[in-house]
Amino acid sequence: MLTTERPYFRTVDHWAIGLLMEAHAIHRCEEHGCAKDRADPHAREEAFRIAREDPPRGLSADQAVAAIHQVLDSIGDTCPECE
Repeated sequence: MLTTERPYFRTVDHWAIGLLMEAHAIHRCEEHGCAKDRADPHAREEAFRIAREDPPRGLSADQAVAAIHQVLDSIGDTCPECE
């Protein structure tokens, strides 16, 4: 159960990234700031659970889950700048 309300985000992608970071499913490259997938199935499931139970205003639970999928599909487990 959430104890605080999440901040408002201008885009659904920003909301999804913030949620994934909150759930520790993604993190930022320390050198370049690029988002990286932690590949943690428990963290991913937590992000999907939160998206289903507490979607942002104006989105259905299905749309919120789809946004999480879309962001995860766009993030790799390595930083492109580090290669």
